[in-house]
Parts: sequence; C-alpha cells; structure tokens
Amino acid sequence: MAGESAAAARSVAADAKRIVVKVGSALITNDGRGLDFQAIAALADDLSALVRDGREVLLVSSGAIAEGILRLGWSERPTDVSRLQAAAAVGQMSLAQAYEHEFEKRGIKSALVLLTGGDLNDRTRYLNARGALLTLLKFGVVPVINENDTVVTDEIKVGDNDTLGSVVANLTEADLLVILTDQKGLYSADPRRNPGAVFIARARAGDPTLEKMAGGAASSLSKGGMITKVLAAKRAARTGAATIIVSGREKEPLRRLAAGEPLGTELVPETPKILARKAWIADHLNLSGAVVLDRGAARALIDGHTSLLPVGVKEVRGDFKRGDVIAVLSPEGEEIARGLTAYPSADALRIAGRHTEEIEAILGYMEQPELIHRDNLVVTKPAGFEAG
Repeated sequence: MAGESAAAARSVAADAKRIVVKVGSALITNDGRGLDFQAIAALADDLSALVRDGREVLLVSSGAIAEGILRLGWSERPTDVSRLQAAAAVGQMSLAQAYEHEFEKRGIKSALVLLTGGDLNDRTRYLNARGALLTLLKFGVVPVINENDTVVTDEIKVGDNDTLGSVVANLTEADLLVILTDQKGLYSADPRRNPGAVFIARARAGDPTLEKMAGGAASSLSKGGMITKVLAAKRAARTGAATIIVSGREKEPLRRLAAGEPLGTELVPETPKILARKAWIADHLNLSGAVVLDRGAARALIDGHTSLLPVGVKEVRGDFKRGDVIAVLSPEGEEIARGLTAYPSADALRIAGRHTEEIEAILGYMEQPELIHRDNLVVTKPAGFEAG
C-alpha cells in the first residue's frame, strides 16, 4: 500500500532540527491577486516560533511574479520571458520587504537568497551557496529563498519551487521539508471528483504508487501541482529528509507539527539521514583523488571513527576540488575510508602534516579544522583492521 488512512501517532516534525518550509504562491498572494500581508504575518509568526524553539529554519517562497504583475498594473500574466523577468524583479522587492518587516517585528533576522540551477549544478557555486546558507543558520537568520527569475533561462532553471525546496533540503542536509499548500495533503484520487478518495496520512517517499495517484492522466491533482510535491519528497529523501505536505490554511500548522501533532501527509525516507548521506559517499564511483595517512592517523580513523585532521596526512594524490569525494589510504596504499574533502588538493598539500591551528596562517583562511569531517566520511575497512 502507498499509505495509511489513519494518522501517525506523532509527527516526524517533532524531532526535526533543521527544517525547510516551502510556501505556495496561492497562500500568500490572495490566489494571485497580490501579496496577502495578513497571511505573510501569520507565516512569519509560525516560523519565528520554530526559531525561538531552537530550530533552524529556511523558507522557500513563491509569489514574486504575482506581486510584480499587480505592481506593474498588468491585467493578466504575460507570456514573454522579458516581461515575466521584469515582474519577478519588481515583485521580489515587495516580497522580501514584507518578510523582513514581519520577521523584524518578532525579533528575527532574515536574509534574501536568490538561486538558479546554474548555482546548484556548478560544484564551486553549490558549495558557496551551501556555506552561505549554513552560516546564516548559525547566526539565527531565516533565509528567504526563491529562484532568481529575473536572470534565469531554461538552461539554468530549477523549475517549480517544490523542486527548489527539495534541492535546498539536500543542499543544507535538512531533517524535514514542509510543503505548505492549499490542500490537506495527498489523496488516493481527486477528492473533489471522487467521494471515495482515501487520505494518505503516511507513506514511503519514492513509492511509485504515489506518482501514479498524483500524476496519472486522469488526475486533476497533478494540475494543482501535487505531482511536483510527490517528486520533491522523492528528491529530498535521497539525503534522508522526510517531507510533510500540509495545508497552509490550517491555524499555526508549523507549531503544531513541531509539537508532534500529525497534520497532512508524511512522506518518509527509507534510509535514515546520516546513513543515506554515507551510502551516497560509499557508493561513489569516480573518486577525484586520495590522501595517504600515517600509521597513527589510519588506526585512529578506523578504530575511533574520528574526523580526519591534516596533521595525519603524509601524501596528497590527484587533482581534486573542495567537496569532491576522495579516497583515504593506509600507509601501504590500501583504501580504508572515503569522504568529502573540505579543501582542494593544492591547499590539502600545503597543510598536510600540519596542526589545525596552523591552517589559517598557511592558507590565509580556514574552511574548517578537519580535512574530512566524520559526518562526511565512511570507513571502508572493518573495525579492528590493522593499518600496517
């Protein structure tokens, strides 16, 4: 079965520490008639409560084009790209101002982040975007994220904001993606046409049955965008994030979810968050390079499952970039681990064998104390393996 009609006992949101919230245009623009400031205030209030509760929150918000069309006095949505880009530019100013005003009233700082597919496809720009978002979260700032429709083209377009929400969830390794929509959640059929439609309270993200229900040829739910939400949940599950599709017209839906109240449809990943990430690293086929460890570092890595510090590295092989998956080798050249490097090969070579406190003086910056953090590292030799 794709799901259950009975609600789950406790929402997965209760344990989520980092949450991406995507809000649909209809919820904050009076169904396309311009910004609904009362709805934005209610959303900011709900999000601010999560921040005060110690959660890290990112908001992916639609609505810029709809607001821009209203501000420019156009009677209908244009079809040519240049006019849509102009509407996005005008509307984004109003949207950002509205969020900033409401968050500021509640003592919460916010930031505007506009992304394109090009930012996410290029590894360096991807890591820069990730670094910026994580830094904002570190300082308690709520990033308000949208696609940069003013400059985007088909070649670099993420697409819909449901997809952008899942991409941001993966980018930041979020625990949960909440998609606020104008429907209660996912049904087995369109409930407006089929009175026998069953509400799906909980299901496995990526279940092909869900895609058939949401995007079948006879389904009008797909026209309302439910298929993009199901596919977004499937994408978010790749890094172990759960997804909740819930009505944004509910009263304080985010606070209620965080308190454990089951609302909407929960789409849960098959693999827990950390295991999903490490499985991706372990299964990586194309390693960009390698580092060779001294005997003590190799033994500590295998038996203690520690992070890899530069001081334990005695050789750097290959040409790799920050964020690439590289092999970690024993003194004899056997692979004992692999992971995501925090430094490119040129910089790794310069700090190899050096202590953490020396990194900034040598490079002029310090990305992080570790060459590979333990959360980004998978040991490929069993515990007890003797490194030499």
